[in-house]
Amino acid sequence: MQELPRVCVIGAGSSGITVCKSLQDKGIPYDCYEKGSDVGGNWRFKNDNGLSNIYKSLHINTHRDRMEYKDYPMPHWYADYPNHEPIQKYFLDYTDHFGLRKNMKFKNGVAKVEPQDDGTYLVTSEKGEKNFYDAVIVANGHHWSPRWPEPDFPGKFNGKIIHSHDYVDPEHPIQLVGKRVVVLGMGNSAMDISVELSRPGVAKKVFLSSRRGAWVIPNYLFGKPLDKQTDKLPPGTPFWLKQLLFGTLLKVGVGKMEDFGLPKPDHKPGEAHPTISQDILVRLGRGDIKYKPVIQEYNGNKVKFADGSEEEIDAIIYCTGYNVKFPFFKSDFISAPENHLPLFHRTFKPELSNLFFVGLYQPLGAIMPLAEFQGKWLAEYLTGNYSLPTIPEMQKQIVDYETKMKKRYVASARHTMQVDYEDFLYYMQKELKAGKKRASKSRPTLPVSAKAKHKQSGKQNQTNGKSEPRKKSALAKV
Repeated sequence: MQELPRVCVIGAGSSGITVCKSLQDKGIPYDCYEKGSDVGGNWRFKNDNGLSNIYKSLHINTHRDRMEYKDYPMPHWYADYPNHEPIQKYFLDYTDHFGLRKNMKFKNGVAKVEPQDDGTYLVTSEKGEKNFYDAVIVANGHHWSPRWPEPDFPGKFNGKIIHSHDYVDPEHPIQLVGKRVVVLGMGNSAMDISVELSRPGVAKKVFLSSRRGAWVIPNYLFGKPLDKQTDKLPPGTPFWLKQLLFGTLLKVGVGKMEDFGLPKPDHKPGEAHPTISQDILVRLGRGDIKYKPVIQEYNGNKVKFADGSEEEIDAIIYCTGYNVKFPFFKSDFISAPENHLPLFHRTFKPELSNLFFVGLYQPLGAIMPLAEFQGKWLAEYLTGNYSLPTIPEMQKQIVDYETKMKKRYVASARHTMQVDYEDFLYYMQKELKAGKKRASKSRPTLPVSAKAKHKQSGKQNQTNGKSEPRKKSALAKV
């Protein structure tokens, strides 16, 4: 019998809460730190954590059946693609249904994580609490630190510039009603915001600008949710076959991007993160939105584009993505330059046996079921039921995977964490099964030993200035 390690979970968003559920299921002691006053992360509208922000009209772009946790299905009466309100309620219900709040520290994010010589971590919260943990699970999200064009476009612009991270609606944080607006980007946020601003009575003019073209994928094709149709392909289907089938669907069901005034994509379908919108092509076709190539320079109230054209503009919204950051780590310990952090199955850092990441990827699909599986996988690992491959083996797999992705995807910081939903889940499941076999053949021992609780008890005893009897530790069979 061995005492289970004490775990710190950073973040109570959609990834953090499902990790907590898996740890609780296995009796693993943990604390979850959350900057905001409730769960939900990016899906909590007007989140008071000071980081998360979503626009008022946001809807999911993945079908609800592919977004739900397997342990807690979404209500069947939810729309195919509901807005953020029922999604946030779903996360609240999940948290309450499994009784996860008792181990969550709200309005108390993590300020600092310091690795100790004995392998533990000293975690300092924003309220100044200091606690030792045997392992840390990072689930702080990667859509909260806006990424701006570097270098910025030359010249001076006299209008207003915001990032899509700050956009709430046509009147907040800046007034866009009756204004001439440029939306820069070709991702999902750019599509949604352009469509909203182009509605009658909102913006005076809307220009969509980008460096390159994109394949726009509708939510529905032939009357059916498109992403529900893709799950019929078995995991491991060769990419060339997926690309052929998907490209044929787009050609027949959608048509050429150039027919809607967009530039011809410089890549084939599946070689960039998909841009999903049911409405953008119609708005372009009607002339409600006009496409422009990338901004070339600013000149007071005018914006010059790469094709030489100029327009008088009142406001610009940069939909240029996000930086991956871990402000609680020293940069020489953990960082992600250009959003690149090599991880084994986007979960394990090979050199560290007690630091893990959940939800740190950009899937062709939803994060939630993948994060749920990661949580279950980590719980098996921390209880000794799963054993990792050797460090060289993990490093080789990381290199092989990243090499494969680089060959497939357009070079961009956006694609450093790209995964295919079905394949990613399938290969995680396959690895868990293999790791359980490895664990069954070795001596039953925990990969992360429990030291933190006793260090914490000693620290408290010293603080109190007297010796106190330690409470009996919770034990678990391994």
